[in-house]
Amino acid sequence: MKTNGPWLVLAAAVLWGTTGTAQALAPDGAGPAAIGAVRLIVGGVALLALAISRRAFAHSERWPVWTVLIAAACMAAYQLLFFAGVARTGVAVGTIVGIGSAPILAGAIGFLARGERPGRLWGVATVLAVVGCGLLIAGGRSIHVDPSGLLLATGAGAAYASFTVASKDLLEHNPPEAVMASIFCAGALFLVPLFRTANFSWLAQPAGLGVALHLGLVTVALAYSLFARGLSQVSVATAATLTLAEPLTAGTLGVFLLGERLTIVAGLGILIIFTGLVLVTANQRSAAPPP
Repeated sequence: MKTNGPWLVLAAAVLWGTTGTAQALAPDGAGPAAIGAVRLIVGGVALLALAISRRAFAHSERWPVWTVLIAAACMAAYQLLFFAGVARTGVAVGTIVGIGSAPILAGAIGFLARGERPGRLWGVATVLAVVGCGLLIAGGRSIHVDPSGLLLATGAGAAYASFTVASKDLLEHNPPEAVMASIFCAGALFLVPLFRTANFSWLAQPAGLGVALHLGLVTVALAYSLFARGLSQVSVATAATLTLAEPLTAGTLGVFLLGERLTIVAGLGILIIFTGLVLVTANQRSAAPPP
């Protein structure tokens, strides 16, 4: 029996890859913190509406409060740490450290918390994907390394890895829609203090509203619904590695929609990422699905 879990996670990662393009199209004044907060709020409300319409909470078994709070806090922290890390150390280094460290940390946390053993092929695929991310992002950008930025980006990777592990635990007893709705609504509450300082005037513009709806409905509500269903079928480490399709998508969109130039190094990075994703997907498809 084969599982479609890897394809669901890949589909979610492709949708996440549109986040950078949407942010680039946002009006002036749309800061990273405000965008992250709006993304969680709109997405959380949409996920809650979806869960209620499907009566997902009626089929829930148990809700460990601390697990929900940890997952929500990690998702909120990821938004702030990642954007702050990128602001300090640049897009290239911030992205590769933040996104690239997530699958490695997820593999370690998944092993310690759940006893999952990713396997040798996962290790090879993850190394390929991370190296490919580095080549893709560094292919046409200047590199700037800031120690505090590296620390923030690594914290973002750890936050996302922890969110994935906590979500996996919740998905074993509850429907995917209910799990994601609970996590994102709670995560949005953690970011409420930002409303005192962040600038949200850009939401009054049609372009700003369009960006907010895309980020919330597509990159959160739809993407995390797919991710939750996929995560319930694959291991934590596999899911985290497959999400490295996000920078691949972002790089491709940058070339075709934003007019960015694809260098030989960046093209090689895309090829290496694709090879790593094929390896981990093929390995998961050939393995028996978890009980």
